[in-house]
Amino acid sequence: MLKNEFDYIIVGAGSAGCVLANRLTEDPSVSVLVLEAGPMDHSIIIHMPSAFAYPLANDKYNWYYHSEPDPFMNNRRMYCPRGRVLGGSSSINGMVYIRGNAMDYEGWSGYRGLEDWSYAHCLPYFRKAETRAKGGDDYRGDSGPLHVSTGTCQNPLYQAFMQAGQQAGYPYTADMNGYQQEGLGPMDMTVHKGRRWSTAMAYLRPAMKRGNLHLRTRAFVSRVVFDKDRATGVEVINGTQTEHLRARREVILCGGAINSPQLLQLSGIGNPDELRALGIPVQAALPGVGENLQDHLETYVQYACKQPITLYSAMNPLAKLKIGVEWLLKGTGLGATNHFEAGGFIRSEAGVKHPDLQYHFLPMAVSYDGSSPASFHGFQAHVGPMRPTSRGFVKAQSKDPRQAPRILFNYMQTEQDRKEMRAAIRLTREIFEQAAFAPFRGEAISPPKHIQTDAEIDAHIREHAESALHPSCTCRMGTDPMAVTDGQGRVHGVQALRVVDASIMPDVVSGNLNAPVIMMAEKLADAIRGQTPLPPSQAPYWVHPQWETQQR
Repeated sequence: MLKNEFDYIIVGAGSAGCVLANRLTEDPSVSVLVLEAGPMDHSIIIHMPSAFAYPLANDKYNWYYHSEPDPFMNNRRMYCPRGRVLGGSSSINGMVYIRGNAMDYEGWSGYRGLEDWSYAHCLPYFRKAETRAKGGDDYRGDSGPLHVSTGTCQNPLYQAFMQAGQQAGYPYTADMNGYQQEGLGPMDMTVHKGRRWSTAMAYLRPAMKRGNLHLRTRAFVSRVVFDKDRATGVEVINGTQTEHLRARREVILCGGAINSPQLLQLSGIGNPDELRALGIPVQAALPGVGENLQDHLETYVQYACKQPITLYSAMNPLAKLKIGVEWLLKGTGLGATNHFEAGGFIRSEAGVKHPDLQYHFLPMAVSYDGSSPASFHGFQAHVGPMRPTSRGFVKAQSKDPRQAPRILFNYMQTEQDRKEMRAAIRLTREIFEQAAFAPFRGEAISPPKHIQTDAEIDAHIREHAESALHPSCTCRMGTDPMAVTDGQGRVHGVQALRVVDASIMPDVVSGNLNAPVIMMAEKLADAIRGQTPLPPSQAPYWVHPQWETQQR
């Protein structure tokens, strides 16, 4: 039987929880319990990179959330998958390794109390986490737990995309996680020796060999328990049984941007009027819990391909079988990549200082979550704005912890977001019309060619755009009345309770969120342990010299 008292209890074995589990147990005198609501990550569809659409398609490894009807998206209920498995969302995501732009972190450090979240303070922790297959430098790590590889870009369509970007006047960037994010180039992925390299693989499995780490899967945490204003443990529901587990030092929530605010609310931390309406006693009045929800919305710009070189050839059962066998035997071939091997970042207009549009290029016309499989030879770019001004919320619906929270994104709520998305469509079409695509480019499929005006593009987005699956900022760091946590993830108004995950970002970064969350957990692990922070980096970053007057 497991004893029921530990120094630290970590709720959620996801991108942040696995990092903290590893780093906190480096001290052999400390005991750590990790609680994960989902199962172990033993499935082939988790470990085979090209199979990532499968865990997104149902609720086996996934909380399978859907939003409230979104008022600016034709009242569609927007799909919001979140990992519910060892490794969390790092076990079901698209494995894209993007850190965001240096200026995102400069923006964070401009908030009072967050001065040590500047790029110079964050870069050393990105490097600490990483082993880059191509080797390290001032920006990239060479000895961290997280293995990162770069796409080989063997399909000629990847090269066409990068060349077309240059023909359109954008820079080529060899490493969008290095000195210069802006431009088009090859993309990195959290894949190692042909397998998904989740935080469960990178951080948790090595730490599980230590006697001071305890892991429980299928452990559903219903609330944080307090003695006066101090968090002393958690309640875990096991069938009809409720178990109380004690934390001597701290309870650390790593449930992500949807589950962490809901668990705070179920524990009496949030907007007092809303908590009372649900019959939840108020532990700490923090009106910002669950507010400030930010996410990236993206759309597909798809064209038919005149040559039969796309991944559509791999969609028939015999081809899939051959791909699977090669992957199982050798860890190579089309099964060993996420297929997002080229991409990039551009600015939507002059006067934007750092890129506000992101590309993921795919040599196939298909939906990200696998709901609309390829039916013809085609290619596409996923594109969307990086710093949305729309804001949503996450709110507990009831005091029953098993009931999913209310989620509303309010995508495309603001004219600024709509303006950037229109630019995204038009600038992407321009790239696809360059000479590099001439041998391949068939007709425009989505949006079709006749969609041209602002109103037509807006209508297309309302009907077809999807989440890029980057919910964040719902327990944001700061010192103002709507902040939930301080610069070390400590929840305001109570003791011995932290949140460490994407929810504490003050603003969403310009890119995918897995790498930034791992960095944040590495940085806060030092804070929790009382370690001296890594010295700030002196490495510079690139800003377009004519950004004020030129779009490219």
